[in-house]
Amino acid sequence: MSPERGAAPAGEAGAGHGQALPRLGGGNVRAYVALGANLGEPAAQFGRAARALAALAPVLGRSRLYSGPAVGGPSGQPPYLNAVLALDASAFVGREADLLAVLLGIEHDLGRVRRERWGPRVIDLDLLSVGGSVVQGPVLRLPHPRLEERAFVLAPLLDLDPEWRHPLSGRRAADALAKLPITLAPSAAAW
Repeated sequence: MSPERGAAPAGEAGAGHGQALPRLGGGNVRAYVALGANLGEPAAQFGRAARALAALAPVLGRSRLYSGPAVGGPSGQPPYLNAVLALDASAFVGREADLLAVLLGIEHDLGRVRRERWGPRVIDLDLLSVGGSVVQGPVLRLPHPRLEERAFVLAPLLDLDPEWRHPLSGRRAADALAKLPITLAPSAAAW
């Protein structure tokens, strides 16, 4: 992956962010949560969200932050900051909808108000995957249905798991990202 596609050269991740995570063993299950925002102070909001999640499940890693244009929604939006967080979600296996409810609660607590689809926001938390779980419900679909179409999700996901494969398509995240035209830039912001 070239830098214009979202990956900075090795060593730029800093402070343990954006480094590939070791494989979990035993009965541990990794969940990936995408974070996005383009209003207020996104990096600070991401830190608050990570601390709220850490109170419920061990946070295993944080990707680097990426800046990119708004995708969908009204024109003229400020650029988004995006990242992915890895959690040990062993406690949520079979209860993935409960994890989604936690994410929605954190969004609400951090001031998210849903006005329009793909509109500007102070925080957005999307549950991307929980291990290899496949859920096709009316409220929750795992893996996230548009995951393979979003460079702003795939680039940070690859920071944490360069070998991640989509549980349904079997396609590697790196291969999906390589086919997308959207360019991103690693951000100098810290979280």
